[in-house]
Amino acid sequence: MKSIKLILVLFVLVALGQNSQAQGLKLPQPSTTQTLTQDFGLGKISVVYSRPNVKGRKIFGALEPYDKVWRTGANSATVVKFTEAVKVEGKDLAAGEYALFTIPGKTEWTIIFNKGTKEWGAYTYSEANDVLRVKVKPSVLKDKVETFTIQFASVYDTSAQLQLAWENTLVTVNLTTSFDDRVMANIAEAMKGDKKPYFQSALYYFNNGKDLKTALAWMNEAEKEMVDAPWVKLWKGRVQLKMGDKAGAAKSAKEGIEIATKIKNEEYIRLNTQLLEETKK
Repeated sequence: MKSIKLILVLFVLVALGQNSQAQGLKLPQPSTTQTLTQDFGLGKISVVYSRPNVKGRKIFGALEPYDKVWRTGANSATVVKFTEAVKVEGKDLAAGEYALFTIPGKTEWTIIFNKGTKEWGAYTYSEANDVLRVKVKPSVLKDKVETFTIQFASVYDTSAQLQLAWENTLVTVNLTTSFDDRVMANIAEAMKGDKKPYFQSALYYFNNGKDLKTALAWMNEAEKEMVDAPWVKLWKGRVQLKMGDKAGAAKSAKEGIEIATKIKNEEYIRLNTQLLEETKK
């Protein structure tokens, strides 16, 4: 009798477990989800979207009709988040989270940033929720892109491209950002503190066309704090070379090579050696 009861209990437990698994059934999605995060300016851009495949079909002008709003992917609407304000094709877009809708066309696409981030597809899309619309020209790809792809290209400090690629179509959206005023204010404020960011500030000055005398003065201060850092010697030498002081740059490069050799850092042996060669031109 006890054995029968035990078997019944086990049967119930197994049945409950199978039912639980059935309710939580997981299957592969035909259009997989991808999340992208890209540093840009002082902030980040993130994209969450689903990626349909061509599967032998004609896409634009057929599966996705021209001149109709498209979810720009599959499943839920594609969502783009900007942590900092940007310009999209020269037009201002505030920091925030937006649904990315598009209107494909033969010779022109409309790119739409919309408040409806919880939409499924574009079935309940409302133009009243549009925050920004811009128009861009598509280009033809020689090689077919089977899986719909959103990507970032040509990413620089203040500019980047958001690209949409599927089938033989590539759409490029130009993004720009501005941060120089804020960085300069941050540097000025940081220099009032006890621990001054000499090296990072000097790098910013060098890379962004600021006063080189100030950059060199800060490199000298950084050199005192980081006496065994071949990268400080390298960048000090680059500042000196840009100022026309080849002898000073050569001296810094030689010191960088010596330090890098001592600590067995092959990268900075190579970089300082390259700098030393540049001083001889």
